[in-house]
Amino acid sequence: MQNALVFVVSTLLDLLVIAFILRLVLGWVRADFRNPLAQLIIKVTNPLVIPARRIIPPAGSFDTATLIVLLVLQTSATAILMQLSCIGAPQVDQVFVLGLLRLVHVVLNVYFWLLIIYVLSSWLAPGGYNPALALLSKVVEPLLAPLRRVIPVIAGLDLSPIAAFLIIGFLERLIPARIPLAGLVCVPF
Repeated sequence: MQNALVFVVSTLLDLLVIAFILRLVLGWVRADFRNPLAQLIIKVTNPLVIPARRIIPPAGSFDTATLIVLLVLQTSATAILMQLSCIGAPQVDQVFVLGLLRLVHVVLNVYFWLLIIYVLSSWLAPGGYNPALALLSKVVEPLLAPLRRVIPVIAGLDLSPIAAFLIIGFLERLIPARIPLAGLVCVPF
């Protein structure tokens, strides 16, 4: 029962974190915020970002309020998951480090799946227009563009997504193994 609860809470918190990651990335790539998916992300994240913007000014064109909210949200989510997993009362520095590691894993996983969707959509609907695919292209292209300058197109095939998958896999293996918060043994009091 406890593992199921940790799974559900972890999934819901990760979805919320993903919304904030996407908001940060959409601002970074200067996406069209009139896009329906961008509007959804904005509406989901506004309740925390708007009050934070009153306190935290932007750094140039970078949305620091969203970044701070994302870090606080991820750290809080990690603390909640540690409490649910019966780890005990964690120290603040442990929660922060584990939260950052979880955040990096989530960012890498988001880009991995966005790349998969991007590649599949290029095979299934090449040249067609869809607002979701336009937004996806705007998010993924900054990752693929530098790789395209190094890796040439071979026989009409763009191999830059393969290089991106390799880089994501390499980075995932550099970071300590996934933080297994579920299934930890509870210490009796």
